Amino acid sequence: MSATTLPLLLCLLSAVTVALANFAVKRGGDVLSARMVLSITSALCVLPFAFFVPFPEAALWPAIAMAIGAHWIYQFFMIRALHRGDLSLVFPVMRGLAPLATAIIAVFALQEMPTLLGWAGLTLATLALIVFALPAGKSLDQASLDRIALMWAGLTALGIGLYSVTDAYGVRLAENRFTFIVWLFMLDWLGTTAVTVWTRRGQLFKRLRPQLVGGAVGGVSSVISYGAALLAFSMTDAATVTAMRETSVVFGAILGAVFLKEGFGPRRIVAACVLAAGLLLLETSL
Repeated sequence: MSATTLPLLLCLLSAVTVALANFAVKRGGDVLSARMVLSITSALCVLPFAFFVPFPEAALWPAIAMAIGAHWIYQFFMIRALHRGDLSLVFPVMRGLAPLATAIIAVFALQEMPTLLGWAGLTLATLALIVFALPAGKSLDQASLDRIALMWAGLTALGIGLYSVTDAYGVRLAENRFTFIVWLFMLDWLGTTAVTVWTRRGQLFKRLRPQLVGGAVGGVSSVISYGAALLAFSMTDAATVTAMRETSVVFGAILGAVFLKEGFGPRRIVAACVLAAGLLLLETSL
């Protein structure tokens, strides 16, 4: 398998499974509780591997801490977005704007500069997102609610850009890249669990019970998705990985329309395809 084909396949695998993870969390109803189950499941999935990878070297711990902080910021924004809006609305925005956010942050943090064709692909994707996200046939109150959801989705995209860059830095810094991957998942659950336990106190188990299956499915999907992405980060530019991974917007929107009965329609079908084309244009230019 060629050096360019492997990261491409890893990114496509990541795209499908990240859409499945978000769908599983959204379908459960209580997004925060489902996210807690997802995070704990992810940690349990990688726990056996902690005995087979080297313990993180001292120089790697600051990178792990930065990555975990970035993931916590992203998760807070994502939970708010999924609480406020339909999966088929917020998921394309949060994932589709992420390559632009990643590319901008990576210019300063990793000295990775997209070409003019790459920036053109980002612009095309952004325009497609605007068309996709415009409310259609809704009341003013619902349109206002959509604007709030879109705000959180935009902040989520910034969070994705932040953690993509910190994770790319960490996985490249590690003497053994699997050490960074395992310990990131091993520690990432702490923040979400602490917030869930505090906010759901007195009714935690009642809230968690309906989320167990969806959260567990999301947790396994999340390990596959981000494990594949982290491997790809060690092979190619961060913006390339993020761009290819965000073709998940098409999968997420389809899942929301088919299984959650959320509106889709011809406009969103066309916009989602244009969005994917813009992201692929970025990938081919880097």
